[in-house]
Amino acid sequence: MAAIIPSSHKDLFEKKAFAHLACHLSDGSILVNPVWCTLEGDRVVINSVQGRLKDRAMRRDNKVTVCISDPDDPYRYLELRGTVVEITTDGADEAIDRLAKKYMGVDTYPYRKDDQIRVIYRIQPEKAVGFPS
Repeated sequence: MAAIIPSSHKDLFEKKAFAHLACHLSDGSILVNPVWCTLEGDRVVINSVQGRLKDRAMRRDNKVTVCISDPDDPYRYLELRGTVVEITTDGADEAIDRLAKKYMGVDTYPYRKDDQIRVIYRIQPEKAVGFPS
């Protein structure tokens, strides 16, 4: 069942707040990476490169956790447990540019490489916990 992101914590997605994405590796261990993110409705959207470890992990096991903390108050955060419901390359280059504008203040993502294929992952939260609640 889809979880609604609490309105008390939606503002975190407007800030330059890094999220931490946790996903399962094939050996049973957990990978945690800081990621840029945004919100589309109640879905969390992240962007990465095809073939990276987190890409392979989310394609194999679509259950993930995203935790985003407030850069202005590190004791305030939102934890979302959910499912990657869409993986697509459509619009991924434009999406990384929008994220670069948000997080870096630049119009074009400066670390783009010609041999990389950008990917968008849309995550549907199934449990949302904000602290403080």
